Formats: sequence, structure tokens, C-alpha cells
Amino acid sequence: MKRYIVGLGEALWDVLPDGKKLGGAPANFAYHAGQFLGSDNTIAISALGEDALAEETIEALKEHNLNYLMPRVPYPTGTVQVTLTGDGIPTYDIKENVAWDNIPFTDEMDEIAKNARAVCFGSLAQRNVVSRENIRKFLDATPKDCLKICDINLRQQFYSKEILEDSFCICDILKINDEELVVVSRMFGYDSLDMRGTCEKIVQDYHLKMLVLTCGTNGSYVFTDDGLTSFQDTPKVEVADTVGAGDSFTGSFCASIINGNPVQQAHKTAVQVSAYVCTQNGAMPVIPAELKK
Repeated sequence: MKRYIVGLGEALWDVLPDGKKLGGAPANFAYHAGQFLGSDNTIAISALGEDALAEETIEALKEHNLNYLMPRVPYPTGTVQVTLTGDGIPTYDIKENVAWDNIPFTDEMDEIAKNARAVCFGSLAQRNVVSRENIRKFLDATPKDCLKICDINLRQQFYSKEILEDSFCICDILKINDEELVVVSRMFGYDSLDMRGTCEKIVQDYHLKMLVLTCGTNGSYVFTDDGLTSFQDTPKVEVADTVGAGDSFTGSFCASIINGNPVQQAHKTAVQVSAYVCTQNGAMPVIPAELKK
């Protein structure tokens, strides 16, 4: 029986200054995991509108050899207006009441959930109650050995303590960046000045297998439930843009863990992959073979 690696949540287009590119964490995650685990084993799940942009989405997914399950719903296909600062850091204006806010839970999704080896989800796609409830149905339908990864992705006002706490409770691996950690610390009453202590406390409080903390140019950490801490410096590269870099980190890290690599090796691979993605335009470049060894 085939076991799927699933990216679950928002399907959207990043409208950048130089044109639009297919984005959204689920597709980015599935694409990068697929470069390590094989594209036949990965799938992006979301919803699309009944519009021309939906057709473009399908064409783009096919161009990237990415499997998808994205039912049509009577809402526009998602878009995000992306503005880049001088050093390539993106800011986002995420359009509301779009297709991925209304992801259904179909029989076909239920079947994939029952055969999921890993699923990555975030907080953004849970901003609307329809998608939130159906994402939870999907996660509840997965087998016990399914690795659940939550990449919280705090954007604009699209999160709440309830959504985050529910997500922490259901995931095995939590991925968070340093700015998000400050927000979570204040929201949950952790010490925002004790980064390491707070991460270790979150692992304990929510019975996580791992917490991945990315700190931009200041490196990244992995904290595990057995007390291991892995640190990797961020490579210095010529940045084209950082869109999708975090998703490439998550996808390659999880793929490496699934392939049976130690945490430190998975961490190193993820750092190298995300650094490479920063040197490329768009979220889905082909990863060089030497980074996949």
C-alpha cells in the first residue's frame, strides 16, 4: 500500500513584483519532500476556485510534477500580494474568503489520510472554520505512525491562541521561527527572553517529538524530546528572494527523517536546501543532486 507525504492547506499564487508564481506551504512542502522521497509519494491537498487561475494552478502543478487533490469550490482561487524589501525579505497581503478557506473533506481525502506517512499543516489554512474543521478531520483519520508536522506560519491577524494550542496538541514536530516564538511566548506565558528554555518547555508541555526553531541569518535549532539539541549556522549566500525557503527546509528535513537519517544530518540537509532556495527566484527550484546525497 502506498504511503503518502501530504502538504495540507492553502493553495495560492504569490503575486511578486516580477510576476506571479505558484506558492502556498502545502505545495512547496510536497514539492521539496518529493525531491528526496520521489514525487509519486507526495501530494498537495487544498481547494481551487472555478476560475481561470485554478486552471493555471493545475498547469503549474503538472509542470512541477506535483500530485494534487484540490476540489473546486465556489470561491476565487487564492492569491497573495508579495512585496519584497531591499534585502529580499517578503511581506504578504493574503486575500480572504478564497477557495483554500473552504477546503472540503472528501472520500478521496479520507482515503489518502488513512494511508499518510507524514502530513504537514499550518495555522494559516485554519483561519476559516470550514478548512479548520476539515483539516482536523484529515489529521484525525491518519494512522498512529503518521508523522504530523505543524509549521505555524503566523501571518497578518490570521491566528489565535486556540488555533495554535490545538495545533501543538496534535502535531509531532513543531516548526517555528524566532519572531513567531516571541509571539507564542507572550500569548502562552513563556519567558520570551529564554529562547532555549522556552523551546524545551514547549516540547515537554505538548509531548512533541521535536521542535525546529529557525532564526534567519542567526542559524537554526532542533530540540528533541530526549534532550538532544542540534544547531546549524545559516550559510551566507547571495539572496534572490526568501519565498518558500522555510517550506523547503521543512520538506527536506522531514524527508530526511523519514529516510531514517539522524536528526543532525536531517538538520544539515534542510539548512543547505533552504539556503540554496534563497539563491533562486520562486519557491520551487530543482535542488542540485549533491544536496540530496
